[in-house]
Amino acid sequence: MGAAHSASEEVRELVGKTGFSSDQIEQLHRRFKQLSGDQPTIRKENFNNVPDLELNPIRSKIVRAFFDNRNLRKGPSGLADEINFEDFLTIMAYFRPIDTTMDEEQVQLCRKEKLRFLFHMYDSDSDGRITLEEYRNVVEELLSGNPHIEKESARSIADGAMMEAASVCVGQMEPDQVYEGITFDDFLKIWQGIDIETKMHVRFLNMETIALCH
Repeated sequence: MGAAHSASEEVRELVGKTGFSSDQIEQLHRRFKQLSGDQPTIRKENFNNVPDLELNPIRSKIVRAFFDNRNLRKGPSGLADEINFEDFLTIMAYFRPIDTTMDEEQVQLCRKEKLRFLFHMYDSDSDGRITLEEYRNVVEELLSGNPHIEKESARSIADGAMMEAASVCVGQMEPDQVYEGITFDDFLKIWQGIDIETKMHVRFLNMETIALCH
């Protein structure tokens, strides 16, 4: 009785922290146990056989994001060696659909958190800016599965996108002006008006899938 009461209290706390329902937490706990092999923590290698991630061109960045201390709310930089179930829920909460009962302020906060997660995926050195080189790496990975696009073409696409980002964020640049990279505020401007829900989602009911990001 005491153990059952303790477990239900723990679930209520997780509901409050993550916004997931108790049913969703139960489903995600089954998924966590499936991934971890019934162990109390998950390590990067546990993601090796996830079907939806196997063919994703930015698979390594998605997996890395699960262990990023910034996303785990445990520090400004660095990676965790392993994550427990509460950590797992913290990450999955970034993929939680925006609730239709939310007011405008809550929607904006939820959207901002989703974009922060994406920003961290691009900002691999945790310095608060997405540099041209970091942006190139992501674009090259995204296009790596397309046999019709060579590496140089991918770099040109990234360069063009970065110049467009600079024009959105700082306006007309002087010929000798250097754009140092995309800050999070810049990132919010770039994504203004774009539906983040189409980029980040999670399938709760299919136990063979996990968070997707494309």
